[in-house]
Amino acid sequence: MIITALSLKQLKLVNPSQYRFEHLVTQMKWRLQEGRGEAVYQIGVEDNGLLVGLSEEEMRASLKTLRRMAEKVGADITVLREREVDYDSDIPRKITEVLVRKVPDNQQFLDLRVAVLGNVDSGKSTLLGVLTQGELDNGRGRARLNLFRHLHEIQSGRTSSISFEILGFNSKGEVVNYSDSRTAEEICESSSKMITFIDLAGHHKYLKTTIFGLTSYCPDFAMLVVSANTGIAGTTREHLGLAMALKVPFFIVISKVDLCSKSTVERTVKQLERILKQPGCNKLPLLVNSDDDAVTAAQQFAQSPNITPIFTLSSVSGENLDLLKVFLNILPPLTNSKEQEELMQQLTEFQVDEIYTVPEVGTVVGGTLSSGICREGENLVVGPTDDGKFLQLKVCSIQRNRSACRVLRAGQAATLALGSFDRSLLRKGMVMVSPEMNPTICSVFEAEIVLLFHATTFRKGFQVTVHVGNVRQTAIVEKIHGKDKLRTGEKAVVRFRFIKHPEYLKIGVLPGAAATQF
Repeated sequence: MIITALSLKQLKLVNPSQYRFEHLVTQMKWRLQEGRGEAVYQIGVEDNGLLVGLSEEEMRASLKTLRRMAEKVGADITVLREREVDYDSDIPRKITEVLVRKVPDNQQFLDLRVAVLGNVDSGKSTLLGVLTQGELDNGRGRARLNLFRHLHEIQSGRTSSISFEILGFNSKGEVVNYSDSRTAEEICESSSKMITFIDLAGHHKYLKTTIFGLTSYCPDFAMLVVSANTGIAGTTREHLGLAMALKVPFFIVISKVDLCSKSTVERTVKQLERILKQPGCNKLPLLVNSDDDAVTAAQQFAQSPNITPIFTLSSVSGENLDLLKVFLNILPPLTNSKEQEELMQQLTEFQVDEIYTVPEVGTVVGGTLSSGICREGENLVVGPTDDGKFLQLKVCSIQRNRSACRVLRAGQAATLALGSFDRSLLRKGMVMVSPEMNPTICSVFEAEIVLLFHATTFRKGFQVTVHVGNVRQTAIVEKIHGKDKLRTGEKAVVRFRFIKHPEYLKIGVLPGAAATQF
């Protein structure tokens, strides 16, 4: 289910009675709860959607009432946009859209994950460096240096691993990043909304790493970065196809506009629009040129999966960078509070994506809590091992966004300290679950697949790398039901057998899976 930050139409809120005021406050509480801490109020719009507008005096009084309501529930308001309406009146009349955002308590900020895709040298890491560090690039890649994790990445200037960067927005919609010497802990403490960017590799030889990032880290959205001077080149089409196949809503950023003429940028935009409108994509491009466009894009993007916002910006000059920040600030979550509650009521299931050894802490695993609630000191089982067993362990401590956390809720990513648990018994792709779950494992599974691309034909006996959630393992194609072979674009039910060891799989997760042949 896809929802927008809950939008409420109010004609006017001028001097309400105490009873009416309390009713409006209760309504705001419910709206904020449903929108997971966010709600958009449209002042000057009737319930049937008619744009009536208010006079300047009425609008001022309505905003004052809205501010009082927000204070009562521990929230702040931000005016998103104002516009005049053509109504039958001699007095100028306006409608105003206002974002109401709750001040978080106990780390319960809204957290959205955005996977960053695009061809090598398109400017992905530089853009993230500029957004999260608060300083423009010097044109030679200075902004991206803080994002790289390995020496060879610094030397080549190319991302080969998956890294995470955070951008925060406070309750008033202001950017909170690393400028002014803030630490990650301070950003978390000051933010009501957090955007976690998952920086993925653009080079073709790291495609398996990119697929793992898309399937394992469960991004809410994807940001496809395209260089204005090279257009759709290299792995851009593959990344676009992966986002669509995995049903991840995506928006597009055309970078490096400072290096090109206006006509070159327009040519790249038209090239993208042409591809997006093709029957295979069937998307509706929305070019963002103003703050008003950015607000509209954020609201429509969440309401309709066919809308694809397009931004044109520069990480060197800063051109249109603020429009992207406005968009990210308003971008609502894809799930509402009811769906979140349902997930939290299920048994605990934590995907193991990363494994570390930390001095004086011991073994630490990173990943995402798929369902349930995980608490400090909780006993879980982890597996499956090579022989299909699950081992008991204890969660010693939890860190979320580099800050200590006592309780982890479904959908949140975190690192869990496991103390002296033997690291050699763990591997990526395992799950940590409640002992009551009695988890099932499998070595053979069947899935309906779509062959996005293959140079020849796909047939029985092929070895492929299968990605299902956080599982990544080589498998053999044992049988293609009803056919001898598959060609590009064809669909079939296929039986796979894992080569090395059994895995924990659930029925229904395979639409978010991918496979690559080697």
